[in-house]
Amino acid sequence: MNVLITGNMGYVGSVLAREIKRRNQKTRVTGLDSAYFAGCLLDRKSSPERYVDIQLHKDARDIVPADFEDTDAVICLAALSNDPMGNRYASQTSEVNYRAIERAAAAAKEAGVKRFVFASSCSVYGFSENGECDESSPINPLTEYARSKVSAEHALERFAGGDFKVTCFRFATACGASPRLRLDLVLNDFVASAVTRNKIEILSDGTPWRPLIDVKNMAETLAWASAQDIGEPYVILNAGSNDWNFRVRDLAEKVREVIPETDIFINPEGQADKRSYRVRFDKFAEMSGGQVKIGDVRDTVREIRGILTDSSFADADFRNSEYMRLNMLKHLESVRAVDGDLRWIP
Repeated sequence: MNVLITGNMGYVGSVLAREIKRRNQKTRVTGLDSAYFAGCLLDRKSSPERYVDIQLHKDARDIVPADFEDTDAVICLAALSNDPMGNRYASQTSEVNYRAIERAAAAAKEAGVKRFVFASSCSVYGFSENGECDESSPINPLTEYARSKVSAEHALERFAGGDFKVTCFRFATACGASPRLRLDLVLNDFVASAVTRNKIEILSDGTPWRPLIDVKNMAETLAWASAQDIGEPYVILNAGSNDWNFRVRDLAEKVREVIPETDIFINPEGQADKRSYRVRFDKFAEMSGGQVKIGDVRDTVREIRGILTDSSFADADFRNSEYMRLNMLKHLESVRAVDGDLRWIP
């Protein structure tokens, strides 16, 4: 089997290639990445790309059918992947997260790819006052990032059919340890704050709901889907666990359970984040059939703490570091490594 991962040098992709090889060492893994975040390694003594057989350094916006030659499954991770990036780079977010996915699907189908797996997001639900969202719930995307995911889902549905099967996973908010750690994710931020500053400061009132998923469970999900004929031509699945819906303030308490010396500060006058939603994952649990082993969120906290302490990470000012993805893009632009369209400058 041959699998191509777009965005393999990112937070999720750096875990995914290893997971695919763990499941089947004979699988040929090809990575395609523009390498914006290639240097954002917490441990620089080894590279996650050792699990990749072929590495293509290429912008996902430039994919052509030849890139998918002799490929059975494509996993699309390449994206400008959070709201701050979407706010600063709105047109680029639409182009990378939507138009490039549309072109990739067309190229993959033309090349004879059988399975196309897309990493969407539960953020498409935006704000929900009507209980927990399942796949049939109305969507309410509030940000450029969420809107780009909705547009990509709609585009992919048009391509699905015949031998070309499309699976869109609406992932819960990512968290957990990765060789290319991101600290611009709520739980990862809280753990880094606890480790480096012995405190967590919540600027809002802490009431918004967030579903979470460990990055290793994301990798398990994507690896499973790339090798599995789910049956239907086009499937949308919420990916996560019913037990991993948390209020932001409760997440801070989970961190303190593991790192008890942590002080928690909540702004009682802070405004609630407009993005608040709980999500049901029953369909995912049924269809995956136990392929994805979701554990205790406190174990994820321990793993994040472990990777930080093992690498002697002590940057209390980490929100200004390269581990915040927007900072890295702004740096590349400021040193004229990329242009305003986020394309590499020769």
